Amino acid sequence: MASSYLIVGAGVFGVSTAYHLIKKYPSASVTIVDRDSYDADSRVAASWDWNKVVRADYDDIVYCQLALEAQDIFKTDPLWQPYFHETGIYWICRSEYAQDVIDNYKKLGRKAELSAVPVDEARKMFSGLFDDADYSGVKEVLVNKTSGWANAGDALRAVTKRSIELGVKYVTADVATLKFEPSGRCTGVKTEKGDVLTADKVVLCTGAFTPRLLEQSAQSSGNADLRVGDRIVAGGITTGMTTLDDESYKRFAKMPVGVQGYTASTGPFIGSLPPTRDRELKWWGQKIFKNTQEVLPGRYISAPPPERDYGQWNVAGPLKQDIQFANNVFYGKNGANWKMEKHRICWDAFTTSSDFIISPHVAAKGLYIATCGSFHGYKFFPVLGKYVLQMLEGELSKELKEKWAWDRERPDPALNPDWPRWEMKDLLDAPPKAKL
Repeated sequence: MASSYLIVGAGVFGVSTAYHLIKKYPSASVTIVDRDSYDADSRVAASWDWNKVVRADYDDIVYCQLALEAQDIFKTDPLWQPYFHETGIYWICRSEYAQDVIDNYKKLGRKAELSAVPVDEARKMFSGLFDDADYSGVKEVLVNKTSGWANAGDALRAVTKRSIELGVKYVTADVATLKFEPSGRCTGVKTEKGDVLTADKVVLCTGAFTPRLLEQSAQSSGNADLRVGDRIVAGGITTGMTTLDDESYKRFAKMPVGVQGYTASTGPFIGSLPPTRDRELKWWGQKIFKNTQEVLPGRYISAPPPERDYGQWNVAGPLKQDIQFANNVFYGKNGANWKMEKHRICWDAFTTSSDFIISPHVAAKGLYIATCGSFHGYKFFPVLGKYVLQMLEGELSKELKEKWAWDRERPDPALNPDWPRWEMKDLLDAPPKAKL
């Protein structure tokens, strides 16, 4: 085994990796470097959020099984347990999704309060909270009483803190490029301030920053094969919240996670999460977008805005309208008077298949990739590091090794409802017209 590890990025991939490493190898040197301190009030990590869905409702049996493994830990491990809320999920299906999920549970031998409910019957459930939702083209509703959500940022902070207590070092710095030996082996990173951090193994858990970091590293090292090419695309989505009044809170306090499922021709599914302890009910919108820009002369990729916080709180009018749309297709007249108060743009890394990349980087020894949550990675937080560790030690199963490989055949993104189909520049406020 390596004696030192440098993990770039302190979201769920990075923190879970550090946690599993230090637990298995207490004497190893494990360092996380991230642009934000782990207890900062605002961070760019996709997993730093008010709340995230925790479910195993997958039509892909591999992720169904992994999510069940993670959910068992969310429900029983004292480190994760305080942050999980088993509210159930109400998934409005426009495909065979419900039956596929039920079949996967059966194949895996897992019992759960899980059923495909006819629309007329489903509308009456949960005191009719979703009675006024949009059911156009809907086949049935998947109801799983064992799904739920987690206090995302709180859990991320707690596991990071525990990892530090176990011996993980946490460095707050902006990473500029990777560092390499003359042989081409990756030995660490160089920060924007010029500091160098080194380790035997460098693991990039850098989410939406990954394409930019590898572009910069390709330029500084002269190794063009470091670039992501078409493997990874940075994408953003808008989230928004409303604070419920006393009457609405009484009605919605025990609601399940709500999901509007769509097919690839329509676009990504939309979600609504139960109110937090601050009575804030959250949505995410339907528009997932790229932000294509020239990051180096002649090099165009999608990357978050250049501001240090990705400009995540600077949300344009059309993106706020996307949250209003989400409100309408879930709650109709019930939410017509709700005021949308908080908006945030969340960025993540995508593959065309929505599969993670957990793999050695083929262009440099000592360099590994563990990222591409594609907006569904958070729920695997308790177990991601277990599988990253298997990858680092060459012990991933053949199936997972192929599924999460850096180089593999990938499907046409047109088949993926959750692929970033928009450009951010087309979703910004129109500039004011000049007065004549």
